Amino acid sequence: MLPNHSFQDPRTPILQVSGLGKQVPFADQQLTILANINLAIAPAESLAIVGASGSGKSTLLGLMAGLDLPSAGSVMIDGVDLTRLSEDGRAALRAHKVGFVFQSFQLVPALTALENVMLPLELAGKPEARSIAGDWLQRVGLGQRLQHYPKQLSGGEQQRVALARAFAGSPKILFADEPTGNLDFATGRQISDLLFSLNRQLGTTLVLVTHDQQLAARCGRQIRLHGGELVTETS
Repeated sequence: MLPNHSFQDPRTPILQVSGLGKQVPFADQQLTILANINLAIAPAESLAIVGASGSGKSTLLGLMAGLDLPSAGSVMIDGVDLTRLSEDGRAALRAHKVGFVFQSFQLVPALTALENVMLPLELAGKPEARSIAGDWLQRVGLGQRLQHYPKQLSGGEQQRVALARAFAGSPKILFADEPTGNLDFATGRQISDLLFSLNRQLGTTLVLVTHDQQLAARCGRQIRLHGGELVTETS
């Protein structure tokens, strides 16, 4: 049975970014990566973050996911301020509410497809991790590949494993960083079709970073970064 996130008030943002900024030391000064980003994302919304290389897209994604802390401002996920949590607290929140899909798949080479999908479920203390992982690999078309290692899978198959791993924990938010970037056009189209299909079925909030305008156009809303600032927003 699919999880249902529809109980949440759609008027309340599932993710809210306020006055977000990120600076890093560079030589003898501070280099500004992001400046004064304000953004609210509704439950079940799909948002694409676009912009040229170096515009701050992946940095913004990492801050919104709690993988890094901002220099200024706040990030709220499901009513929780990530900037007030410890590193362990942010990791615990991610384990229960967040899924990730990366350009480089980020599978563990020494684990089978089944074990890769089971790993975050086990870390989150979810019961029936093996059966959940097996069911999800069936859903993404890899029911015959459960015992295969990443090196035995094609790029498209590895990204299907990554999608199964991301969705298996029933996340409220899925962050995807260039999910088709390492795939050829046809395979990338298959993966994006699968991503959006699963996202609709589960009612997950999708936040997507991409250079691919066709992929971005499939989202309900787009924001564009330039020089670390939010310059345009379209829907």
